[in-house]
Amino acid sequence: MNENRQRTLAGEVELDGVGVHSGEAATLHFGPGEPDSGIRFRRGDLEGQPEVPADLDHVIGTELGTSLAAGEARVMTVEHVMAALAAHSVDNAVIVLSGPEAPIRDGSFTDYFRAIQDAGVIEQDARARIVKVQDALTSSVPGGASYVATPHDGFRVSATIDFDHPTIGRQFGAFDLDRDGFERDIAPARTFGFRAEADALRDRGLAKGASLENTVVLDDDGVMNDGLRFPDEFLRHKVGDIVGDLALLGARIEAHIVAHRSSHAGNVELARALAEHERRTNGAVVDVRRIMEFLPHRYPMLLVDRVVDYEPGKRIVGIKNVTINEPFFQGHYPEHPIMPGVLIIEAMAQVGGLLLMEGIGELEDKVVYFMSLDNVKWRRPVVPGDQIVFELEMLQLRRHVARMRGKGFVDGQLAAEADLMARIVDK
Repeated sequence: MNENRQRTLAGEVELDGVGVHSGEAATLHFGPGEPDSGIRFRRGDLEGQPEVPADLDHVIGTELGTSLAAGEARVMTVEHVMAALAAHSVDNAVIVLSGPEAPIRDGSFTDYFRAIQDAGVIEQDARARIVKVQDALTSSVPGGASYVATPHDGFRVSATIDFDHPTIGRQFGAFDLDRDGFERDIAPARTFGFRAEADALRDRGLAKGASLENTVVLDDDGVMNDGLRFPDEFLRHKVGDIVGDLALLGARIEAHIVAHRSSHAGNVELARALAEHERRTNGAVVDVRRIMEFLPHRYPMLLVDRVVDYEPGKRIVGIKNVTINEPFFQGHYPEHPIMPGVLIIEAMAQVGGLLLMEGIGELEDKVVYFMSLDNVKWRRPVVPGDQIVFELEMLQLRRHVARMRGKGFVDGQLAAEADLMARIVDK
């Protein structure tokens, strides 16, 4: 499958059970969703079947589970469902729920993971949203949960938990969370709780559906169940909760998450930090490694570092970081370094070439030749330390000939502009 395409369910599948906190029986029905619609819970038992979007804006509670609400409609304990969907890279789905809480099943993620596997997953004609961490960020909440996210190819979680109980104590593990890794290392891990807290939780309306059938329960002597599925099952379940809560970001994540004493509240706060990071970095959609797959240019003539915004066939925004190490500064000019105007336009044209590769990566057997430049103007010099932000708009595309208008900005000021005409030809 193409990692850049959105995905939904190929069929429908249904599970039932009781909610671990509400104790109420419910049926959960997975079905496909339209492109760009996201994951949506639908309360089939309520009048009008109201929908609750599974996103950060609709989080209303994080105590012993993550709850969502829209108006009067509420859905409790969504993290296991969301983790299974995220593990299969499902971007769009409608989940019809006949009660207030997703069934806990056996307390792990496995039943949901396998149900989605049985329904099948198909690609959709829409670009997936991918949040790729560009530089380190931190997040924390009162109570001790803290996180660091760093750049990484893929999704990896390293986590530490620390409980004042001899059966758990301090545990650490690191997991690569592609689909196979999630199924093997995380999905079987069950939720857990402490017998000493059970009565107090039920007095508060929680844990009404908890039992040894769906929860690993610890008393003073150890595990009350028949045994553990992993020696560090507690840690692994916490990692699964991280995956489920971060799925409320509504995007796939490329990062290494280092979590210490994670909690649902901390996970949600980290998801918000990742959303802010994406906004701040303009959500880079193509980095230089990917650019080199689509442009034939190489050092010293590759003049695009990153694509930060892209609407296929309509608009593209690319960045060129200008450093004193550029080879052209050796002679232009040693005592007064200025980027040559023709290279500014060349960089603009390279960004435009990526725009012509509609659905970037789908026309690798093509190359772009520029035919003409009109209305070329340079408005200010570009010097070492500047970052040029190129914005190109498609004016016309007929067959394999395109007209584009390009502008380059430095610190928000127009540095260069031009109208470009180009042709797509076979390599």
